[in-house]
Amino acid sequence: MKKVLSLVMLTVLSITINAQEKNPVLLKVGGKDVNLSEFNAIFNKNNSKEKTTDESIQEYLDLYIKFKLKVREAEDLGYDTLPKFIKELEGYRKQLAQPYLTDKDVTEGLIKEAYERMKQDVKASHILVQVGENAAEEEVKAAYNKVMKAKKRILAGEDFVKVAKEVSEDPSVKKNGGDLGYFSALHMVYPFESAAFNTKVGDVSEPVRTKFGYHILKVVDKRATRGTIKVAHIMIKTDDKKKDQSNTEKQKIDEIYAKVIASDGDFSALAKQFSDDKGSARRGGELPEFSAGKMVAEFENAAFKLTKDNEVSKPIKTSFGWHIIKRISLKELDSYDNLYEMIKTKVARDSRSNKSKEALLKKIKEENSFVENIKEKEDFYNLIGKDADLIKKHNKLMFGFYAEDGDKLEYTQTAFATYLAKAETMGKQKKTDVISMVNREYNKILSKKAIEFKDSRLSKTNEEFRLLMEEYRDGILLFDLTDEKVWSKAVKDSAGLDSFYEKNKNKYMWGERVEATLYICSDATIAKNVTKLLKKRGKKAYTNDDLLKMINVDSQLALKIEEGKYSKGDNESVDKATWTKGTLSNINKEKAVVIVEVKNLLAAEAKQLDEIKGLITSDYQNYLEQEWVKDLRSKYAVEVDKEVLKLVK
Repeated sequence: MKKVLSLVMLTVLSITINAQEKNPVLLKVGGKDVNLSEFNAIFNKNNSKEKTTDESIQEYLDLYIKFKLKVREAEDLGYDTLPKFIKELEGYRKQLAQPYLTDKDVTEGLIKEAYERMKQDVKASHILVQVGENAAEEEVKAAYNKVMKAKKRILAGEDFVKVAKEVSEDPSVKKNGGDLGYFSALHMVYPFESAAFNTKVGDVSEPVRTKFGYHILKVVDKRATRGTIKVAHIMIKTDDKKKDQSNTEKQKIDEIYAKVIASDGDFSALAKQFSDDKGSARRGGELPEFSAGKMVAEFENAAFKLTKDNEVSKPIKTSFGWHIIKRISLKELDSYDNLYEMIKTKVARDSRSNKSKEALLKKIKEENSFVENIKEKEDFYNLIGKDADLIKKHNKLMFGFYAEDGDKLEYTQTAFATYLAKAETMGKQKKTDVISMVNREYNKILSKKAIEFKDSRLSKTNEEFRLLMEEYRDGILLFDLTDEKVWSKAVKDSAGLDSFYEKNKNKYMWGERVEATLYICSDATIAKNVTKLLKKRGKKAYTNDDLLKMINVDSQLALKIEEGKYSKGDNESVDKATWTKGTLSNINKEKAVVIVEVKNLLAAEAKQLDEIKGLITSDYQNYLEQEWVKDLRSKYAVEVDKEVLKLVK
């Protein structure tokens, strides 16, 4: 027994030593270890230099030690136990965890699939038989059979539009006969989109179920995408019910068109003046950019037939009225890299993201020795609506996840009964609804608990996530404590700021300056008149306001006057002027002439606190931080393993 125990101890010791060799301690700050992997990760994330050198590593290490000293102080002060900190960190954690709670390979595949589909537009018609997502099996079966009968009629030769108008429960079928026009990827719900892109032109798809019900699709056409177009339009409304109106409106649009194509025709102004589409009229007729399927077919086709920017269409008729369309710009489909983030966001919100969740659930099961007892779920088929005491007697395991390191999550019948009660599903149900309801809710809670289990173990199982969370945790601690010790303190501590200024004001000096008045004249003639008045001013006692009134008779732009104190480099005209008290210097600037009158020469002097408040506050903050770091270095011992430092890369 002793030999076996000794062998186990040696094995554990060997594993520990091996782990330490792979990820040794790089430094200790106040007795707390920082491993090589942690420093490597944050160094490589923030290192902007192409080549890593000993100098760049040492430079970053010094910054990192200061960072860790502040974090160590925050921990000692209990900042990591404050409710505000815990809540803020939890909020960040939820955001940071999301990318790790999907199947990345599946998600990337969905993004690529969407982009490839965006290269095409599909024209399709459909028939819809409505059935709810949570409908009973009998209702689902009835809907499926109904749509299958419709398909058989079409395959037997009946007209699609005729069958659609008789069978389809899409409210728009009366007007469009099931015709959906052209559309591309990300415009329809995912199962419908997939059926459209996977069905050949002329074929009718198998029934496809979406959240709306069962559909069959007939694919009419496929074409290369037209891209995204931006246009402006002028619209004259028509009312087809008023037969006597059509000629009048056609005459009106023709008259506007004649004005548009006239050499001096201003489309924007004409749209503002005549267009009945008041929303776009305010913008000179401009509409938001659109792609296939976003406008009525007549309007879309006319817009995309325009071959160049600023080209204008002849009047065209739609169900809304008469339109004249002007092309503003046309964008071809952008590159995959440029559209990646946009598509990724849409995929995450789209029902296709369920594929990623399903793949993730499968992985979680495989990685954590998933156990499932289907019989314990089926018990609930007969328990719904029964006495609560009877339900409580059922407490068998329904499913469990068992990780190799000993972590586990087990879910019992009691927990499921509580969940169903909260979901208000334990009351009386139709017999036909019970099985589908239990299965649906069971699948929901199974998926939810699987993700919760993976989420709870992310810091154990994913080093990248652990380091990211550590970085955010330390960053929040650092921010809160630095705000208290440095940033807010420098703003609030007026006495300290005054004292710092008095001790250091000789560092904030004005160089030699002049007090001057600038007479900015619109041309040489005005400058000549201003000069004459300035020379008479001694006797006449003209003020600057007097000068402005006398000069700016015909134009308020003839003369402008500025006064101030100027150092070298502050003003180009002042720099070129003669710096002698009482002198007038004429400086030519393109069409204008600037007369610089030097009032006084100012000797070098310290800048006043109120003149440089922002700069002094910033320097005072730097001073406070330096003093704080000195105190922290004396409070917490810092040890760096020089040999391990050589392993940084």
